[in-house]
Amino acid sequence: MSWIYSPVTNCFLRLTGYTYTNLARLFMRLFVGVMLLQFGIRHLVNYNIMVTDFPTVMNMSPSTSLVLMIIIELACSLLIMTGFLTRLSTIPPIAAMCAAEYYILHDMVPNLPIYGLDSTDPGYLPIMFIGIYIYILIAGPGKISLDYFISLYIVNQRGKDEEEELEEV
Repeated sequence: MSWIYSPVTNCFLRLTGYTYTNLARLFMRLFVGVMLLQFGIRHLVNYNIMVTDFPTVMNMSPSTSLVLMIIIELACSLLIMTGFLTRLSTIPPIAAMCAAEYYILHDMVPNLPIYGLDSTDPGYLPIMFIGIYIYILIAGPGKISLDYFISLYIVNQRGKDEEEELEEV
């Protein structure tokens, strides 16, 4: 029975039993924020080139669609990375990625081959973003976020205890 207290079992328990959910949520927010932020910066820098070929979304002009996309990419990325209004900030990128996926799938992009299991086409990128944003929407920002610190301030102003008010954060 001495194997129960061995360093290997202690290591195993630490690797499987402890969770770092708040750190994981921070990583996911920073990762997806940086990924979408670089798209926004690229769109902003190449605005004059992209405005002529950018698709129209919901009957808006290409320039309006591109400006709206840049605002979503930059503003929502920064809000998500800082953890401020996190759940609300995931909704515009989800809508933008749904529009991008619709645009890609409905043959509006010329010379885009049909999807296959081995495909590396750009159509998978919006779906990946949608999945990550839905995860953040469901999981929330975690304790390493401005949302959490603001909620602590509000709870303290009400004179309540953090444990009872923010039980599932």
